[in-house]
Amino acid sequence: MKIEIWSDYVCPFCYIGKRRLEEALEQTGLGESAEIVFKAYELDPNSPVESDIPMQVGLAEKYGMSIEEAKKMTDNVAVQAETVGLNYNFDKMTPANTFNAHRLAKLAEQEGVDKTVSEQLLQAYFIDGEKIGKDDVLLRIAEGAGISRDRAKEVLDSDEFADDVKMDIAEAQQIGVKGVPFFVINRKYAISGAQPAEAFADALRKAAEEA
Repeated sequence: MKIEIWSDYVCPFCYIGKRRLEEALEQTGLGESAEIVFKAYELDPNSPVESDIPMQVGLAEKYGMSIEEAKKMTDNVAVQAETVGLNYNFDKMTPANTFNAHRLAKLAEQEGVDKTVSEQLLQAYFIDGEKIGKDDVLLRIAEGAGISRDRAKEVLDSDEFADDVKMDIAEAQQIGVKGVPFFVINRKYAISGAQPAEAFADALRKAAEEA
């Protein structure tokens, strides 16, 4: 069973959706037979590599709301994250460009540690409040996953895997992805958003029965 996941490392619902998929895979006993492929998507390609603007301030500016309204919005998301065991730290988060994070994830896929790197990127951003657009953060994550620092630096200092990231984003547009997370099971069943684990479980069972 092949599960393709279009997501971005600064998308709060992508981390929540990832956890709910993992819960469904465990519930259905299909985890060992599932091949999970992470696909790149950029929520905001124009985000700076690093910023010191607090997340709530950035959201207020982006959506034309007050900082209080933005904080209420992030508080609501944090409550949803807690339901899957994630303690989001919006007070430490700042906007970040994720293009290089996606390139690093492509290297990780080549090295066979894509699951580890994707989890570490999400944790670094949402739990630890780290600036995942910065090379030093990405290099530390790569090393922690067992990737050679020199090899990771070689990728970050070049355009390597840039075309792979762009291809994922173009494919998302072709199949009509309007937002992430977006899950495709066996190229047949699509799930948009961080749906309840039961929705994932139902789709997984249908795909397994047909396979």
